[in-house]
Amino acid sequence: MTTLVFGHTSPDTDSTGSPLIWAWYLTEIRNDPAEAVLLGEPNTEAAFLLQRWNLPMPRIIEGVEAGQKVVIVDTNNPAELPKGINDADIRGIIDHHKLVGGLETKGPIDIRIEPLACTATILHKMIGADMADAPDWVKATILTCILSDTLEFRSPTTTDEDRAVAEALAGELGISIPDYAAEMFAAKSDVSEFSDAQLLRMDSKTYEVGGKTFRVSVLETTSPETVLARKASLMDTMPVVATEDGADQVLLFVVDILREQATLLVPNDLVKQVAEKSFATLVGDADTVVLPGVVSRKKQIIPNLAL
Repeated sequence: MTTLVFGHTSPDTDSTGSPLIWAWYLTEIRNDPAEAVLLGEPNTEAAFLLQRWNLPMPRIIEGVEAGQKVVIVDTNNPAELPKGINDADIRGIIDHHKLVGGLETKGPIDIRIEPLACTATILHKMIGADMADAPDWVKATILTCILSDTLEFRSPTTTDEDRAVAEALAGELGISIPDYAAEMFAAKSDVSEFSDAQLLRMDSKTYEVGGKTFRVSVLETTSPETVLARKASLMDTMPVVATEDGADQVLLFVVDILREQATLLVPNDLVKQVAEKSFATLVGDADTVVLPGVVSRKKQIIPNLAL
């Protein structure tokens, strides 16, 4: 049976690239047939990765059958995985997020969770000496995932290991990191073809804070004004998305990659309360608030959310 390798729903670059990397390793190096699949349409930056390196679009699946062999990468949260995931035969988990709990396996498995900025960095380490046999697209995919998750080393999640791997791979490939990252971020910033609801779900995770369920959405861009020009319609769509997704509220953070700050949309008193208690700021009557230095959901947004 072919092993399916996938990351979380609303796949970003790491959750698109890491399945491709690990499926290559299992198939070509370990002679264990594997297929990279996605749990949804990839975002624009992930689509850039596929196009830039002429990679086939992975198959999109809605669920997994009972007994299906799977390896989960870039998440260990059941809420970000297909329903019935515990009926699958989970063979491995490789991740860089906090341990959530709730997954059940058929037996002992390999689990690797490290405090690095990117799952692909962990995969590079696990592949080890076999990276010598990796084609350029595998190296480029690892590089792209790292630059994405670290925002070209701007994110506070960046470690020396992430940076060292990225710089070494860029050297092997003859790639200028600043130039390549600019291409990536330009692709990520082009959201013109997406509806407001799609934008709110594009890079989004659900969390409970103080008895409320929040869909915490992050849009990383080098052109924040493009997103903020749609502020009114985005705020009108927030309650619709929240209701459809079983949340109390959507929190939208528009991250300005170049200025290294986030703008939080403030459509109501609940979000105002969250902003003021979480980030020691005063919102007043404004419908947005700028949060200097805030670029990471994992390290700066989620740990600080309070009511």
